[in-house]
Amino acid sequence: MRRLICALGIITVLGGCGNAGSATGKVRFEEGNEEVRVLLDGRHFTSYRYDADFTKPILYPVRTPSGVIVNRSGPLVPLEGETTDHPHHVGIFFTYDEVNDSGFWNNTTYPPQVKHVKVTEMAGGESGRLSTVMHWTDEAGAVLLEEKRTMTFHSGEDEYAIDFDIDLTAREKVEFGDTKEGMFAIRVADWLSEKHGNGRYLSSNGDETEKDVWGKRAAWVRLQGEKDGKVVGIAIMNHPSSINYPTFWHARGYGLFAANPLGQYAFEKGRKKDNPVTFGLTLRPGEKAHFAFRVVIYEGQRTQDQLQEAFKKFAR
Repeated sequence: MRRLICALGIITVLGGCGNAGSATGKVRFEEGNEEVRVLLDGRHFTSYRYDADFTKPILYPVRTPSGVIVNRSGPLVPLEGETTDHPHHVGIFFTYDEVNDSGFWNNTTYPPQVKHVKVTEMAGGESGRLSTVMHWTDEAGAVLLEEKRTMTFHSGEDEYAIDFDIDLTAREKVEFGDTKEGMFAIRVADWLSEKHGNGRYLSSNGDETEKDVWGKRAAWVRLQGEKDGKVVGIAIMNHPSSINYPTFWHARGYGLFAANPLGQYAFEKGRKKDNPVTFGLTLRPGEKAHFAFRVVIYEGQRTQDQLQEAFKKFAR
């Protein structure tokens, strides 16, 4: 039971896992050219990349503890035979398509652009914390939103995790349209997708596959598959403090795995719900909206009960 508890959550969060703590090591950061490399247990887990010509900062690549890359490689590093659709889907990213008159989701060139401004904190240790500031800048160069993001990295038994705490503060009046094109997302490797590989979605409601997961609310969704005989998965959890919790899911079989709390009307209409309701988030200058997620990259089978238990610990 003690070993199972350690496997269910992140060791640095749960505590009390005996020798497992020394086995997992520490989180370390390395600054590079327009990137911060994140090392867990001495291994490169991911990089926070904010290249000047990117339309938004991303986390890329994303690896399991044994080094399996779970994100699609292209378009940054094209692989022969890999899908090339939706080139704006790169690594782990956070954008939205209808922000006043600007679309920050579908663009592969800028403007508009989510611009990295600065790193405000970079602290390693048993867990590691990386905090940044970004500006959501429209076609005219005006800053619509200031994003303050803290990413906390954890190393657990057969899993890595990232907690995202994101505040969007309006610089001027900002209206978000209710669109499916958003918001917190990872584009997964083809082998992990339902359409091109052997992945399978499962939600906290017990729904399975894109058909039943897409457009519904859920506290968490898991996408799990197999690579070279090894079970590998990604779970995204939505914290109860996050706006419009529990989020809607823009989970596509071709490989986009996204949580979208703001696209309420689009999803309810897409699910043919009677009298779909517009969420219609509007922020006046100085007002902010909070978004909070955990991403768990794991190896080995994770059941619905195990993930639900892990979510309860996260939700506290």
